[in-house]
Amino acid sequence: MTRFTRRTFIVAMAALLPLATVQAAEISERTIKFAFQNNKGHPQEMGAQKFAELVGAKSGGKIKVKLFPGGQLGGDVQTISAVQGGTIEMSVLNSGILQSLSREFAVFDFPFLFANPAEADAVTDGAFGKGLHAKLAEKNLIGLGFWDLGFRNITNSKHPITKVEDIAGLKLRVIQSPIYVDMFSALGANPTPLAWPEVYSALEQKAVDGQENPNTTIRSAKLNEVQKHLAQTRHVYNPQSLIFSKKLWDKLSADEKKIIADAATEATAYERQVSRQQASEAIEELKKSGMQVTEIAPAELQRMRDKVKPVIDKYSAQVGPDTVKALYAEIAKVRGGK
Repeated sequence: MTRFTRRTFIVAMAALLPLATVQAAEISERTIKFAFQNNKGHPQEMGAQKFAELVGAKSGGKIKVKLFPGGQLGGDVQTISAVQGGTIEMSVLNSGILQSLSREFAVFDFPFLFANPAEADAVTDGAFGKGLHAKLAEKNLIGLGFWDLGFRNITNSKHPITKVEDIAGLKLRVIQSPIYVDMFSALGANPTPLAWPEVYSALEQKAVDGQENPNTTIRSAKLNEVQKHLAQTRHVYNPQSLIFSKKLWDKLSADEKKIIADAATEATAYERQVSRQQASEAIEELKKSGMQVTEIAPAELQRMRDKVKPVIDKYSAQVGPDTVKALYAEIAKVRGGK
């Protein structure tokens, strides 16, 4: 064999090696249903798309991930139940909603908890976040990582919000989580829990005055069509739990579990990057669309913090002082390391 043909042979064998590795692995043909609330083009959907591509590539096309964006298979509460039962294999949703299964997850809905996304990443990727996800196994769920949704802000169709008194009396849609009801009651609003697929029509029909979500979600869902005012309250930062059905997980081979876990890790990094890039772009697009955007003065934000402190105290007692202490210790460690 000449030097040229030997080199060509080696290059060809190297190119075929990944395919041979996949074929030798214990991988079955299967389709995974992945349901979530946000629409096509939203960072959540883009992260799910990246996950699907990675799983397909790593499995040699044997494992396919079918996406169901926009709440096609129901709201978050219904989806969690379906993932537990195994009729849907995957979802990604606000981590705080999982408090109905494990009370400790309520800490991720504490108002004004994180100063920036880097703090949230350090806490969720560390021992604290991994410990909470580990608790899901007894509820028939596997936690694969934490995605980014961003800081939540308030929109409404009535008037600008520049101070806490402007929130009083507004009928605001909130996610189906008790702490959100208590939080906005403390701020003087009339909180109305609704599943996400119902929100646009409720705003359009004036059944509610407003809602609260990150800027990327407001843009993706085209809420600017039915909302005039956007206040940058940044009252909650939402880590998103990427969850998988334990019923299916327990049936997967070690090779299949590795494919899913590795794809989840890579997709998590991608989704966070996309989400944070889009956050700044979204606010500019919403302004151009005609939304009136207000920034909240630091003194007014502090007044909001003071109003919701009893809510934090209430849920700290429910969650357990040890869990809350561990969380704030992790945050303090991150801030101290800067």
